[in-house]
Amino acid sequence: MATGAKLIADIKEKSFGEEALFDGLRFEVPAGQVVALIGPSGVGKSTLLRMIGGIDPDYEGDILIDDLVPADAEVPGFVFQDPRLLPWETALGNLLAVKPDLADDEGRQLLVNVGLDAAENLRPGELSGGMQRRVALARALAVSSRLLLLDEPFVSIDRKLARELQALVASVVDRLGLTVLLVTHDPYDAAVLADRVITLRGRPVRVVDDMALDTPRAARNADHVAAIVSELDMGMRE
Repeated sequence: MATGAKLIADIKEKSFGEEALFDGLRFEVPAGQVVALIGPSGVGKSTLLRMIGGIDPDYEGDILIDDLVPADAEVPGFVFQDPRLLPWETALGNLLAVKPDLADDEGRQLLVNVGLDAAENLRPGELSGGMQRRVALARALAVSSRLLLLDEPFVSIDRKLARELQALVASVVDRLGLTVLLVTHDPYDAAVLADRVITLRGRPVRVVDDMALDTPRAARNADHVAAIVSELDMGMRE
């Protein structure tokens, strides 16, 4: 049974100066669904994620997480484009920094869950780039085990590491039943992780496609993924 949060985003207006970024954008995400938001760089995907995460409250409209506004809801877990770890803290300390009431044993288990069994006492400078990103994921899960916001988490890393992290995210999400919003400009990320893909384009931003991926993630082979990527590529170019 899914333990994820239900999400409703109904943005009436969001502007930067005189330019309207969002003007009547709405979508819903049921509990436990993984939704990818794709579109060209600069379209407003990351801004939308910050609004949902409560980081940017400057908009008109409603964002509801389990029927609560972000200020009253459980804080979502947020994974940014770079790990943003505290360099003076250990891996475990970075988890405790965002969740002070987290028991040490719970923090250690979160690190185990992301494949960092022996890294709890290592600082970011002692960790590889891939290990730092695993700590960032564990930190997000320490904040929330219900709603996870991923902002281009696979950019600026090599393909092999990206594939490893995608498999890790899929495993964690499936095990916990999380609701996930994944922002990406890469259709491959969406094809391997999402249950549903929302394509954004234009100014003001609009939903140009909302596509359910019928084949479950675990059952998608290379041909399935290639077909999804091709369809999403065409949709982004239209």
